[in-house]
Amino acid sequence: MTDPYTITPAKREELDVLLGWAADEGWNPGLHDAGCFYAADPGGFLLGRLDGEAVAGISVVKYGSAFAFLGLYIVRPGFRGRGLGLRLWQAGMATVAGRNVGLDGVVVQQQNYRKSGYSLAWRNIRQEGAGGDSVPIDARAVPLAGVPLTAVLAYDKAFFPDGRVDFLRCWIQQPGGTALGWVEDGTLQGYGVLRPCRSGFKVGPLFADSTAVADGLFNALKSAAGRDAKIYLDTPQANPEAMALARRHGMAPVFETARMYTGPAPALPLQKLYGITTFELG
Repeated sequence: MTDPYTITPAKREELDVLLGWAADEGWNPGLHDAGCFYAADPGGFLLGRLDGEAVAGISVVKYGSAFAFLGLYIVRPGFRGRGLGLRLWQAGMATVAGRNVGLDGVVVQQQNYRKSGYSLAWRNIRQEGAGGDSVPIDARAVPLAGVPLTAVLAYDKAFFPDGRVDFLRCWIQQPGGTALGWVEDGTLQGYGVLRPCRSGFKVGPLFADSTAVADGLFNALKSAAGRDAKIYLDTPQANPEAMALARRHGMAPVFETARMYTGPAPALPLQKLYGITTFELG
């Protein structure tokens, strides 16, 4: 008997559908996330189809040879409770066997993720605030397009467990976004990206050598969003300075995730990590 449920890689246009489901779940994806996500790993997205109809999705994006990140795990309402999500989860995890896999999951599912071999590393808090008036921007905050990509990649390397060249090349150039680097004495000391989302804007990543640099970049990105526009920043709770930055800018917590890994938590400089890139790709 033919199994009515099949699992196959998602095509580029099908990733738009999956992100539409994410929007329906209230996850507020970026307007141009799909292209950059797909650039990271064209084979990293799976769809579960029941009688040919797409009903579930998951991303298990591979970086280098030893790391992967799981996200966009969604079963459409009306198809839940039938084991379809579990089969998709198992198929996705099979594609990254032997790698350290990270995820940002809702806290209520943390115990289920533990059963699947994940361990808690820290929590991320989504902060919501508002954009700011146009203000004079510090001369050290420069368009990231003017910084050599090699310098951006070298700086980013400390904050992510493996290389993500194709993703970052797309991420910092997406339409409607603002990507800024902080350059002092010819050295890149931080960078941040603001991107338009279904609702408002998200800042991510926000990496900086110091709180002063993070504040300078965030002020400039807030100004780019425009007055009263909603802005979001996903702060690691393990960095008290990131939490304090959000409070200084009048932001308030609206959502929380558990950052978990199947292997040892990567040795990231959390004291310099003020905003993660995305909940979907790490």
